[in-house]
Amino acid sequence: MNKFKKLLISAGLILSMSAFTLNGTSEAATTTHKVQSGETYWKVAVKYGVPVKSLMQANHAANSNLYAGQNLAIPNSTVTQAEKELMARLVHAEAVGEPYAGKVAVATVILNRVASSEFPNSVKGVIYEKAGGHFAFTPVMNGAINKTADAASKRAVNEALAFRGQGNGSLFFYNPKTSVSKWVATRQVTVKIGKHVFAK
Repeated sequence: MNKFKKLLISAGLILSMSAFTLNGTSEAATTTHKVQSGETYWKVAVKYGVPVKSLMQANHAANSNLYAGQNLAIPNSTVTQAEKELMARLVHAEAVGEPYAGKVAVATVILNRVASSEFPNSVKGVIYEKAGGHFAFTPVMNGAINKTADAASKRAVNEALAFRGQGNGSLFFYNPKTSVSKWVATRQVTVKIGKHVFAK
């Protein structure tokens, strides 16, 4: 009788482990996308706001070739829709009047901060961070973050997500004509776009 119980318990464990593994696989990619003529991994990644590397890994891609009619598994984004919206509002407020590339770069700074041990580990934590009595981002302080984001800012967030894991690792940005921080000017410059200087 004891052997029979052990056998049942063992079988139950194996089944539950199998179910867990299968469940994990289905949750890793819950959306599929049918490739249209002219689409690339980059275009699909931007559309869904997922890193290109993750998209290619989810589809076991050995190269960047896609063909029309191919079904792609879209991995779940690590950033929620609410977080994307929050990022887009900050991008809109910080980079109004700036080139589109500057909007993408601002969104990239947010993501780089989330990934850095020097900053909070969530989008909301990074955006609303307050250190030494000062907000990290002026639009949070003055309320401009509460304004609706435009389509370009939303797309810039998705593009930054697609670009994730690449780039120069920018953690800061500032306008040298209006910045009052002498410290930020000592950081290593990664790129200059429009009126903003990006640094790490």
